[in-house]
Amino acid sequence: MAQGFTPIVEFYGANAALLNQRIMSWSHTDAAGIESDRLELTLNIEDLEGLPSLSGKIGMRVGYSESGLVEKGEFVITQRTPVLFPMRLMIVATAAPFSVGDPRGYRQRRSASYGPTTLGALFRQLVGRHGFSPRVAPSLEGIAIAHIDQSNESDMAFITRLASRYHAVTKPFNELYVLAEAGQAKSVSLKQLPEVKLSVTQDNRPGDQAFITATLNDKTRSKYMGSRVTWWDVAGGKQHVVEVGVAPFKTLRQRCQNEEEARAVAEGELRRVGREGLEMVIDCPGNPLVAAEGLLRLDETWPAYMQGQWSITKVINAGDPVKGYRSTITAGGLST
Repeated sequence: MAQGFTPIVEFYGANAALLNQRIMSWSHTDAAGIESDRLELTLNIEDLEGLPSLSGKIGMRVGYSESGLVEKGEFVITQRTPVLFPMRLMIVATAAPFSVGDPRGYRQRRSASYGPTTLGALFRQLVGRHGFSPRVAPSLEGIAIAHIDQSNESDMAFITRLASRYHAVTKPFNELYVLAEAGQAKSVSLKQLPEVKLSVTQDNRPGDQAFITATLNDKTRSKYMGSRVTWWDVAGGKQHVVEVGVAPFKTLRQRCQNEEEARAVAEGELRRVGREGLEMVIDCPGNPLVAAEGLLRLDETWPAYMQGQWSITKVINAGDPVKGYRSTITAGGLST
């Protein structure tokens, strides 16, 4: 998909006509993992009778008139802030399960015990009770769970804890709920995301539509090439250690109930530390194909120490009359 020159944002669903006619500026945050996607809008409400109710779901597509629009999902408005002189309405909307009303009881606290089961089966059970269609990455589907307790915590908190145990990510998108490996180039529907390539123009200067700037941070405190997890052998009455990778090892404090579970946790941790270390923050022209958990490739127009493949962790797309359509991309270094 080639980039265009005429940016377009389009809203659909409830209040679509009002939003499309009155929009002044917008910002969409697409984050990896458990953070909810967030939409912030500013509307011109001059000459309107009263304050719009803005109930129901709103969806958004963004892109360029020359190259088409890309779907960004549906949201529920959680906050309205009217401003006087000039008359403006600030709106915050988030992904459906994070709505204030919480009609599905997603954040209701409960206690329960599960097992023996698998990670995929338990995830399907948890999200299914709230009416979502689950999507589970094949690599996570069959991970065995001997026993686990949900102790006075919401399904939202329990799903988050369950995913983090195996260094996976969970994310709702419209009626889907996805469980996937962190750092995999998959969309929320588990379809392959395109690798997005970025180039720096020869005449790269502030104020130009194609201007790109970037900051590279080395945030690594210590580097590991392996992970170590313990498990307790009830029958033998002793503790065992599972090591994945090579030294230096990162030792996890949690203790598992069998070797299979310990190995799954250790492999998940090794995947995570392999992606840690360098972090890049890029400000560039708006690109609707850039998405959290996707891959970014910086070509030979970039400095040598920035070139190569990066794993996208967060994207903030924004549009306003002054700056136009811009993307701020946060990406982590890959070990490959």
